[in-house]
Amino acid sequence: MFPSRREFLQQNAWGFGTLALSSLLMQEDADAASGQSGVLASPHHPPKAKRVIQLFMSGAASPIDMFDHKPFLDKHHGEESDFGEHVEAFQNGLGPWMRSPFPFRPYGKSGKMLSDVVAPLGACVDDMAFVHNMVGKSGVHSQATYLQATGFDTPGYPGMGAWISYGLGSLNDNLPAFVVLPDHRGFASNGPKNWSSAFLPASTQGTAIFPQRANPIEDLMPSSSFTTKAGDAASMRLLERINGQYQSQRPGDSRLEARIRSYELAAKMQLSAPQALDISDEPQHILKMYGLDRMGSEYPAEINAPEEIEYFGRKCLIARRLIERGVRFIQIWSGNDNGFPRRNWDSHEDIRRDHGPLATGMAVGTAALIQDLKQRGLLDDTIILWTTEFGRMPSTQGNVGRDHNPYVFTNWLCGGGIKPGVTHGQSDQWGYKPLDRDHPTQVYDIHATMLHLLGINHEKLTVRHNGIDRRLTDVHGHVIRELLA
Repeated sequence: MFPSRREFLQQNAWGFGTLALSSLLMQEDADAASGQSGVLASPHHPPKAKRVIQLFMSGAASPIDMFDHKPFLDKHHGEESDFGEHVEAFQNGLGPWMRSPFPFRPYGKSGKMLSDVVAPLGACVDDMAFVHNMVGKSGVHSQATYLQATGFDTPGYPGMGAWISYGLGSLNDNLPAFVVLPDHRGFASNGPKNWSSAFLPASTQGTAIFPQRANPIEDLMPSSSFTTKAGDAASMRLLERINGQYQSQRPGDSRLEARIRSYELAAKMQLSAPQALDISDEPQHILKMYGLDRMGSEYPAEINAPEEIEYFGRKCLIARRLIERGVRFIQIWSGNDNGFPRRNWDSHEDIRRDHGPLATGMAVGTAALIQDLKQRGLLDDTIILWTTEFGRMPSTQGNVGRDHNPYVFTNWLCGGGIKPGVTHGQSDQWGYKPLDRDHPTQVYDIHATMLHLLGINHEKLTVRHNGIDRRLTDVHGHVIRELLA
């Protein structure tokens, strides 16, 4: 049987570091009255950020074709690849060296080299901090995606947004604390398990919203013609009575309480969510900035830039509207699970064909998001994290594709206390492994840094599960001080 929220706190008191359990229980009582759910009575230290927007490129985006310029590949393009050591490829990606099909140019005062397909980011590159020496643990999509999304490479662990929602609670009482905006074509590898609550209270899991669909939130609104508002209200009253009877007989089962809270939140969302998702009141110049001045166009079957611009840009604009309304953590996905023709970043066959449209769509929407948040004063306390599950090889697969490369890839961050216009960590001359192999950056370090900026000591927010004190960063992680403003 699942413990109640109060019992959950009492049973896991050791998971809150130096925070007094009495303070947590007092906060629990206050949260219960206000509808909030955070277990931290107060942050461990003064926060610089309140919220997070995570941009996840599903399928493994290639940093050496967007952000991590490699003159070596330009010079030695077409020559036999020689890494100077044994290389374990995922498939057969050890062909000749291959330069990026996209030219690179310097941008901003920092002179950061970006490829042409992400040129829109040049307008805000001086706000961004790049980490080019990220390493993973697996070249398998599902495991690597779990690692970036949950801190573990196996299923059964809470998503990063769930941990943050659990620790800090919500900033609003009529929308979820954790919202997920999947790719419009479907879920990425692992699907909803990437934003599961796992062993945390069920109320912390992410809520998936498809803003481009006629019914963006599944089952939120009654869709049948025979349903009336009065009938819907009567159904809710009946559910409330039945649930109350069930809960009184099983006071230790948190699943029902979470379900009741979700229905209560759904009732509030019936009023607030349509308003947040309706972009018709946005000025024309804002819509154009996000690439939404051609909405409703018909697109070809082949992957193409205008389609990617519209759908990714819409999610970025919705994300801005959601954080304005107090959503704590938003996850935006680009790319769905494997299929043919490609609709994700897994460019085994053709980097130009796949990365070109996807990167352009991502860059237009992301640049607009950064600039829009900045002009509204929201970037100062909002962290934006761009990530993917691993990188791609500097040698070719086939003629113009790239194989998986879990040995080095790129993350970048901006806003929310991140030092702007810097690069932390470099990859080697090929973009195959970190330049300093003894000191790579791991996802635990990124997670620890983000929690730090949110006011959380990543070692102190823990929950005992199956006899082990679990946390987002497992037993690893260091705050990257060089990234802090």
